[in-house]
Amino acid sequence: MIIQLVSATFLTYVFVLLVFRLMGKREIGELSVMDLVVFIMIAEIAIILIEEPAESMVKAIVPMITLLLIQRGSALLSLKSEKFRQWFDGKPAFIIEDGKVNEKVMREQRYNFNDLFVQLREKGVQHLADVSFAVLEPSGKLSVFEKDEQGNSGFAYLLICDGKILKDGLKKASVTKEWLMNQLRDRGIMSEEDVSICTIAEDKELYIDRK
Repeated sequence: MIIQLVSATFLTYVFVLLVFRLMGKREIGELSVMDLVVFIMIAEIAIILIEEPAESMVKAIVPMITLLLIQRGSALLSLKSEKFRQWFDGKPAFIIEDGKVNEKVMREQRYNFNDLFVQLREKGVQHLADVSFAVLEPSGKLSVFEKDEQGNSGFAYLLICDGKILKDGLKKASVTKEWLMNQLRDRGIMSEEDVSICTIAEDKELYIDRK
């Protein structure tokens, strides 16, 4: 009985470890809602596998492989489609923008001032006046950009991702699609589809990475 339990535990550990490795390193450091659901389900399946190794080996392995395929498929779709990525993983929410707290966004995210101050203190920030941007990431992590002596934060808006212009980025950066396309053409780029990533800093300086 003990040998069977140890063997089942070891095999389950190896298989679960293999599944997580196949999901990719991203899953270890940054959990989306989908990742969390998959992890919880795999943990529950693993418990069943350990408790009833003789009867549930196939019944446990098949669901784990199915979950792996679902996760890999969704990750592939996220790479191909910005809309799917935003729907599936969510998108960043600007809690503080240009030094101003956006209470509407906080309500939409069910995020209160206690949450904000706790996460700011975790970043070593004591005063809201020192913050230029605070972005609540899809993972729940708060990214904080403090002001420097000149009042700049180094924050950059994403304008193009995977060859597609992001309207939300244009709006937040207060630039137009026509202005952006002119900037690209000045650099010898005729189409946004030739760009992997394009960001714009507070001083309107562009960073462009071609495909």
